[in-house]
Amino acid sequence: MGPSGCGKTHLAAAIANQRIHQGQSAFFVSVPDLLDYLRATYNPGSEMSYDELFGEIMDTPLLVLDDLGNQTDSAWAEEKLFQIMNHRYVARLPTVINVSAGMSLDELQEKWRMRLTDPSLSQIHVLETKKPSGADYSDVLALELLRNMNFDNFDCKRVNLPLEQRQNLEQIFVTARKFAESPDSWLILQGDNGCGKTHLAAAVANYRLKRGLPVSFLIVPDFLDHLRSTFGPDCKVTYDELFERVKTCPLLILDDYGEHSGTPWAQEKLYQLINYRYNARLPMVVTMNCSLEETENRVGSRLADPRISLVYYILAPDYRTDRAVLDIGKNTLRRNRRT
Repeated sequence: MGPSGCGKTHLAAAIANQRIHQGQSAFFVSVPDLLDYLRATYNPGSEMSYDELFGEIMDTPLLVLDDLGNQTDSAWAEEKLFQIMNHRYVARLPTVINVSAGMSLDELQEKWRMRLTDPSLSQIHVLETKKPSGADYSDVLALELLRNMNFDNFDCKRVNLPLEQRQNLEQIFVTARKFAESPDSWLILQGDNGCGKTHLAAAVANYRLKRGLPVSFLIVPDFLDHLRSTFGPDCKVTYDELFERVKTCPLLILDDYGEHSGTPWAQEKLYQLINYRYNARLPMVVTMNCSLEETENRVGSRLADPRISLVYYILAPDYRTDRAVLDIGKNTLRRNRRT
């Protein structure tokens, strides 16, 4: 057990790799992925049947389960996981379990807690070392447009706006600036296209990067594409590496949430990502055109939780319309001067 980035997964993987190096068997899998694999066996084209995979997991000489508590909260998932754990408990089969950050054993049902804390079988270790600040993971911010978005060039006054919209924009600007200085919650920015959501989100990222602090800026549809591409044979980064890096980064910024395809796979991956950061209380900025009511229930309830989220709706219209009106005014003024 321990906070995100403390080394739980590294140690668990090291145990599995050491056993494999010694010619022994080991089965390492994150709990959300394990459930995905089990579900996939129901597909007609699956190379392995459900019974074969489930039996292998139940009886493998060493099972390493990463991220317990980060799985989809469903009756089916609960039942499958408990069957695996109870079987290995009764058979006294060696098992390593990493509990998801932010989750306490006291929160578990009695049947789980009794088995996981049985002193005749279990050793519980709590890691307290936190992940140090590292390199910039934000490849997207290399794009010229995003790299130049900062607080200094964000127009929060927009004099042509009605007073209510201008005050709303100035309030959100101040909030985003304070968040950039000390991100310790979630900032959810909603509004129409061009209202300034992405500019403020990029400004937060650039503020942190300028001070040498790590941040990951992801456009949601592109991120899902990158995640899918990791299954390709020529990909240089694995799915687990990419997903783990995004899940545990010190500050995550998700731009254009809701613009992705609504496939079950995409919904599940985004839920796993957001739920992990929700449980671990890791700071995040999310920009979206849709309302929270339009998002999937599991995600929407977490994004709207006032204990962790500040939700702002930007009332201002598309910034580009301001520019168009300004350009028209300048052209008219030039024509008048010429006449």
